[in-house]
Amino acid sequence: MLIGTSGWQYTDWRDVLYPSGLPQRRWLQHYGDVFATVENNNAFYRLPNRETFETWRDSTPPGFVMAVKASRYLTHMKRLNDSAEPVARLMNAAAGLGAKLGPVLLQLPPTLRAEPDRLAACLRRFPRDVRIAVEPRHPSWWTDETRRILEHHGAALCWTDRLGRPQTPLWRTTGWLYLRFHEGPAEPWPHYDDESLHAWVNELTDDAYVYFNNDPGGAAVRNALRFAELTAPTG
Repeated sequence: MLIGTSGWQYTDWRDVLYPSGLPQRRWLQHYGDVFATVENNNAFYRLPNRETFETWRDSTPPGFVMAVKASRYLTHMKRLNDSAEPVARLMNAAAGLGAKLGPVLLQLPPTLRAEPDRLAACLRRFPRDVRIAVEPRHPSWWTDETRRILEHHGAALCWTDRLGRPQTPLWRTTGWLYLRFHEGPAEPWPHYDDESLHAWVNELTDDAYVYFNNDPGGAAVRNALRFAELTAPTG
């Protein structure tokens, strides 16, 4: 199981994860000394070039895994339509990570109602050896047809949690899992407490990617470290 955070470039993580004097250009290197994976959400807002991905590859230790959130151009502007060019551009850039490339996350807009054929066409554009997780956010997606499409393409339904409650069906559509924690129910906001974290421990398998997206105030760092403790092998 790989546990990390969604992003790493947050200024309020100084003195939580990053020493106060550490220059920002070295944050990812320091992050990689603590966590074995990160979800790169920079790519959602603006797709970096291949050279930037290569720099991130070289800044992290052997065995490190970087998941990549697909560009909003594909998911929010094109809304999965005409996906061939944006998928090819994304994968050409992300290939700079080499063996450190983890899953690609397709987070769909909350206003995008179910379009199964459009999703299937998009999934076909990705290389077969790249893991894809899909995070639908409109309830119309929770159908047998959606589940069949994910299973057929070997894509994972991205499980999500908000306030200690699942926001998605807990479908297992492939042999690995992808879970995102968006907002915890504990104080101070948006932290998770042990009770909320414990509820997920037995749902996960060894082949799972877990990311904490509750970044304000360093909550994601603290909760990711705690979740790693709760899921660590005993004995």
